[in-house]
Amino acid sequence: MDFFDVCMTLILVVMAVTAVSLVRRARQRRAAWASGLTAEARVVRAWITTRMVNDVPQRVQWHEYDFTTGDGRAVRFKESGGPRDRAQDDMVVIHYAAHEPDKATAGEPRPGAELVSTVVWLLLLAALSGYVIHEWVALSRF
Repeated sequence: MDFFDVCMTLILVVMAVTAVSLVRRARQRRAAWASGLTAEARVVRAWITTRMVNDVPQRVQWHEYDFTTGDGRAVRFKESGGPRDRAQDDMVVIHYAAHEPDKATAGEPRPGAELVSTVVWLLLLAALSGYVIHEWVALSRF
């Protein structure tokens, strides 16, 4: 295997890991919403991360939440997204699954939107993977 093959393989592996991560988080959020379990959580901290993509800054809002489950377990979790006006010490309602309270979500239940978003991202990743494989095969002939 030469350097080109290693790079193409790594690109495909990153896309596959991304797809698995998307599906896993969508399932966790769906399980949290479907469980019917809610709790009041306190925002422990809120922060914004910024990354540069093609010289364009992209900001991601993060929140860290603290809550107690119905059976008395203290849980803390972090979640990206969410409203920018949510600040430290705010109280919010979160949804969690009994078997994975650390995978809770403060997002409003929107399973249809979650499904559409996940499917669109998976289709995009599949198309990009197909393109990478096509180019890999085409360029390997030289």
